[in-house]
Amino acid sequence: MKLEIHRIDEFIYEISPDSHKQMRVPARFFADPKQLQLIQNDDSLNQLINVATLPGIVNYSLAMPDIHQGYGFPIGGVAAFDVENGIISPGGVGYDINCGIRLNITNWKRKEIQKYVKEIVNEIYSNVPLGTGKGALIKLNKKEFENLLYEGANWTLRNGFATETDIECIEDNGCLPVETLSTVSQRAFERGIIEIGSLGSGNHFIEIGYVNTIFEPEIAEKLGLFKDQIVIWIHTGSRGFGHQICADYVKDFQSVSKKYGIELVDRGLACAPFASNEGKNYYNAMNAAANFAFVNRQLIANKIKEIFLRFTKKIKPLHFQLLYDLAHNIAKIEKHKIGKKKRTLIVHRKGATRAFPSFSIKGIYSSVGQPVLVPGSMGTSSYVLVAQPNALDLSFGSSCHGAGRTMSRSQAKKEINSKALLEELESSGIIIKTPSVSSLSEEAPNAYKDVETVVNVVNNLAITKAVAKIKPLAVIKG
Repeated sequence: MKLEIHRIDEFIYEISPDSHKQMRVPARFFADPKQLQLIQNDDSLNQLINVATLPGIVNYSLAMPDIHQGYGFPIGGVAAFDVENGIISPGGVGYDINCGIRLNITNWKRKEIQKYVKEIVNEIYSNVPLGTGKGALIKLNKKEFENLLYEGANWTLRNGFATETDIECIEDNGCLPVETLSTVSQRAFERGIIEIGSLGSGNHFIEIGYVNTIFEPEIAEKLGLFKDQIVIWIHTGSRGFGHQICADYVKDFQSVSKKYGIELVDRGLACAPFASNEGKNYYNAMNAAANFAFVNRQLIANKIKEIFLRFTKKIKPLHFQLLYDLAHNIAKIEKHKIGKKKRTLIVHRKGATRAFPSFSIKGIYSSVGQPVLVPGSMGTSSYVLVAQPNALDLSFGSSCHGAGRTMSRSQAKKEINSKALLEELESSGIIIKTPSVSSLSEEAPNAYKDVETVVNVVNNLAITKAVAKIKPLAVIKG
């Protein structure tokens, strides 16, 4: 069935509730007109329509310009539900709970590090566990692991893996509330305890880059960014721990949805009323996985810092600090103005980044707005943005999280030659390290939208403002 898409604004499109008899609100998405056809090449818009059928949804189901097909909910999706009458859905968060991105910055410049990059990359590759399966930077007993899940990033501070400034620069200070771990399965514990401090596989990466362009000098200075500066991206999440929690609750919520009389148009939308015991149990377990992921990224960053410090005699004394660390697969309780009233909502962001403007956040970035980190596909540019007031008016304080796929992994594997891609990236001066060259095609630039076009949409809508563009020197893939 051909969808009837209405253009509301240059970059805002909407599908009317008349399109599906069970839709409670419109389905709205942001897009560059040039990418409209790309978005319609998969099932993501139908998934966006399906989300609009869920109980308690507020205003509209929403998608960022990096929208693509996911499980149940589209990736790039945002949906806000009333906490009293709405639902919580594992499919609206994703299997990799608190998959997120962090950006560490240094005082080193590109020319100072250039001849040591390969050596540094080899050290990181040898010291950070990569790929599928077990591998951890630290060994913990069950009690220590439980403490970590309760405390989140505060655990890393208490154990010498972080500084107080690190904690300040993590979304929610790297700790979401966990009341009990009885809502987490034994299998999740078994998978998590052997993977704490590991990158994983798929689209997860560590990237050494340099600041190529500064768009907003004053804001860049406040963020600690300068031209040709060496920076480090880390993209990973909650590993097998979060995956297991999602799998457990997706399975359980099939029957829970029926119990509460929720009619699902797609099994991937399995959910529970947020106010129910089952809903609270998932929320609690999800937060434990989010805390795992905050710790995971902090441990990897700390290991990279240790490796960088070994090169100070060859380069110069090192200043290594966190610009920001944020989640892009999470459901959070937030207050938003709906009409003339503020309402408490459970906001699902699946492949979408929180983007709160200056007056909505506390701490060191309250004068400029929350940093919004948007990595490009492998070998392309990435962006540092800051949130603007329009984010609260248009998107429940949300922005895009990346470029967004145009090909499935299987399609990319069929159509793109991994060895040729590796040669192309290396010939352009980008060092690539991976335990699986054959899987590189899955993350090829051709398998993704143009990140610059995606970023331009949220900038043109004044959801964000571009501060800096970063180019890669080296990419380590899981």
